[in-house]
Amino acid sequence: EVQLQAFGGGLVQPGGSLRVSCAASGFTFGRTFMSWLRQAPGKKLEWVSCINIDGDIIDYADSVKARFTISRHNAKNTLYLQMNSLKPEDRALHYCVGIWPQRLWGQGTLVTVSS
Repeated sequence: EVQLQAFGGGLVQPGGSLRVSCAASGFTFGRTFMSWLRQAPGKKLEWVSCINIDGDIIDYADSVKARFTISRHNAKNTLYLQMNSLKPEDRALHYCVGIWPQRLWGQGTLVTVSS
C-alpha cells in the first residue's frame, strides 16, 4: 500500500521556522520525483517546490523562494521542507506528492502562522 504521511506541522509565529517531513512507503521513493503542494483555506491548491531523485535539481514557487528549502533522504524514504521566515499567508495544509513516474498523494500536515 502506498503511503505518504506528512507530519511536523503546527503553530508558529510570523518570522519563525518549521520543518515538515513526509514519510514514504509502499513504492520506490528513491526513484520518484517529489513535490510539496499546499492549500490554504478557501484557496486553490498551490505548488510549492519539487526535487528530483538525486536532490540536485530543485525548484521553488516565487512565493517561497529564498525562505523554504526542500530536501530528501532516500535511505530513510523521507522528504523534508524547511520553512524559514514564515508569514501568515504560509498558513495551509501542506502535502507531499510523488510526481514522476507516477502521481501519488498522501495526507497533509497543517501549518499555521499566527501571533
